[in-house]
Amino acid sequence: MKKTIPLVLLATLVHFFTQTNAANTIRFIKPGNGDTAQVFKAIKWRFQTKGKIFSTPVIANGVVYIGSEDSCLYAIDENNGKLRWKFSTKGKVNSSATVYNNRVFFGSYDGCYYALNAKNGREIWRFQTGGERHIGAKGLWTMKPDSLYMDDPFDFFLSSPAIDSANGHVCFGSSDGNVYALDATRGTIAWKLATGGPIHAAPLLHKGVVYIGSWDFNLYAINAKNGAIQWKFKTNEQPTYHVLEGIQGAPVADDSLIYIGTRDAFFYALNANTGTLVWKFDAESSWVVASANLKDNAVFFSTSDSYSFIAVNKQTGKELYRVKANGYIYNKPAIANKIAYFGDFTGQLFAIDIASGRQLDVFAFDARKNNAQKVLKNNNLDFSYAAEGKDLANYQTSVDAMNRLYTLGSIVSSPVVAGNALYVGSADGNLYAVELQSN
Repeated sequence: MKKTIPLVLLATLVHFFTQTNAANTIRFIKPGNGDTAQVFKAIKWRFQTKGKIFSTPVIANGVVYIGSEDSCLYAIDENNGKLRWKFSTKGKVNSSATVYNNRVFFGSYDGCYYALNAKNGREIWRFQTGGERHIGAKGLWTMKPDSLYMDDPFDFFLSSPAIDSANGHVCFGSSDGNVYALDATRGTIAWKLATGGPIHAAPLLHKGVVYIGSWDFNLYAINAKNGAIQWKFKTNEQPTYHVLEGIQGAPVADDSLIYIGTRDAFFYALNANTGTLVWKFDAESSWVVASANLKDNAVFFSTSDSYSFIAVNKQTGKELYRVKANGYIYNKPAIANKIAYFGDFTGQLFAIDIASGRQLDVFAFDARKNNAQKVLKNNNLDFSYAAEGKDLANYQTSVDAMNRLYTLGSIVSSPVVAGNALYVGSADGNLYAVELQSN
């Protein structure tokens, strides 16, 4: 039976996670005896920061760029994991970087977006937004005390810049509700567009259009040259728990279709020119937070509450298969050599054959190995178990439980494959390079 409110409630803490009845009826693909193959070889190197890493690594010219909650952006040698340089800001760096014309662009919770020299990390310009902040509310999800302003513990990201090379712009969204297009050379405003809510999603540049989601429930299609709205598509709005919803991931495009998942528990395919709905996939009360990926005739995306990696036909939205992880999934899958790679909140990396959905390999870092027995229930994430029986209606309980889960080295960062290695950040503060087996 279809649910009318696409949210999973555990006590009064809306997002914390029991398995839905619908999920229990789904046939998940699991490996059989002798059916796995070694894909992850070993850790090639690791680089330790002083904060959790939620941003995604970006690789250019032999350098890996990544931000950390220790307020720094790092440039690390791709081959040996040695520090090239680091740049300090005054806020957490939960925006992923982008590199263009020997410049690296990124945002910080200090309210600024930066352009640095990609070779030496020297600042070229900075742009002050109206301020960056976490989504939140007083008495979030009806938690107590209802007079306390509470940050949403699942609002991990800031908008990551995208380059409009045709117009020489760098585009991003801000918590101040604006979409900005700046001159990439000087950092001056080319245009800006106000939406009805904060923007933490990254934009997509596709055929002269900027596609970006906002916490006002809308996906916007904006003329990249002048900032005029071409269309907007409103996802489902649930007024009682409206702060829960919105769009966190960047859209992806394939010819004439735009694909986007949202916190309303649906995954959408829209006509890129008109914004009309082509199809939508019901994720059965589970948020779709991360961006999707495309390969051949399929679109691949993940869910939070049902811990699922899902493949659907990109033209029809018909489900092809799904694979069950051990915790919620907040990252975009990387696809290379017909294998999809993603991580889950319990600190594991998965390798999945994209044609069949067969789980090929699983890999865990030390944080998970050392703490899984204490934090997980039967090797699976159970939020009430992580809360150690404390009152889930109390906001501090959720904060404490999240901190326990982070000891697993939760993987929120999206993995990136380059050559025979996979690069990914972890909540344990490390950027990892993991060697992959050659095919």
